Amino acid sequence: MKYAFMTEHKQEFRMDLMCEVLDVSPSAYYESLNRILSRRERDNHALDNQIVKIYTEHRGRYGAPRIHKELEALGKHLGKNKVARRMKRLGLRALAKRKWKATTDSQHTLPVAANLLKRDFSASAPNQKWVTDITYVATQEGWLYLATVMDLYSRAIIGWSLQDSLESPLIIEALEMAVWRRKFPAGVLVHSDRGSQYCSDLYQALLKKYNLICSMSRSGECWDNAPMESFYHSLKTELVQFSTGFKSKVEAIKLIVEYIAEYYKSLSI
Repeated sequence: MKYAFMTEHKQEFRMDLMCEVLDVSPSAYYESLNRILSRRERDNHALDNQIVKIYTEHRGRYGAPRIHKELEALGKHLGKNKVARRMKRLGLRALAKRKWKATTDSQHTLPVAANLLKRDFSASAPNQKWVTDITYVATQEGWLYLATVMDLYSRAIIGWSLQDSLESPLIIEALEMAVWRRKFPAGVLVHSDRGSQYCSDLYQALLKKYNLICSMSRSGECWDNAPMESFYHSLKTELVQFSTGFKSKVEAIKLIVEYIAEYYKSLSI
C-alpha cells in the first residue's frame, strides 16, 4: 500500500519526504518498481505487441475484426471487444472507407450480353468463372486506370493492366494476361459490367478468339460483380488511401503491381 501511495502521489510530494514519513527506504521503493508485472499486465503487454505486429505487417489496413481473426488463427482466443479496446488504447485504427466515382459508361448503343453469372460467385475448380472490371487511381500526374481479371475459384487476380486511358486496349491487355497465364483455357465464363469497353467489337472479338463466354451485369447492378467491387475497395482503402497519394504514375504502377502480385496474392485461397 505504501509503494502504491508513493507512486500515485510522486508528482505531488518529494520522494525523499514520502520515504521519511512512511518509513520506507528509497532502495526498497525503487526495487518494488522492478518487480515482475502482474499476470494481467504481462498478458496485455504481450497482446499489445502482437496487435502492433499484425497492424504494422498489414500497413494499417486491418481493424479490430481482422486482427481478431489473425489472433484466432495464432491460437489466441479472446473477444473482439478486447482487441478493439487494446487498439483504442494503442491509438490504432484501420484506414477509413472513402467514396470513389464510377468508371462505367453504359450510355451506348452497342449490343450487351445476358447475365449468365447471376451472382453465383462459387466455382469448384480454376478457370470456370472469371470476373473483370475497371477502376481509377489518382496521382499527382493525373488519372491512372486499372483493369483486372479475377478467378472466382481462388479470388486471385490473374490479369491486370494499368494505362492512362479508359479505351479498350486497357481491358484487352488485362484479359490477354489472364489467358496467357492460365495457358489458354476454353469455355471460361467471363463476367463484366456493360460498359462500352466491354461491349466493343475489339473485346468481343477477343472473347471469341479464345473461346470464352461473355456475361454482363444488369444495368445499375454493381453487386452483380461483387467480388471485384470488394477487391477494388480493399485496394483503395488499404493501398491508395494508405499511401496518402501517389507522386507519379510510375510510383503508382509499382506499388499497385506489388499489392496485386505479392500482398493480395498471399491472401487469396
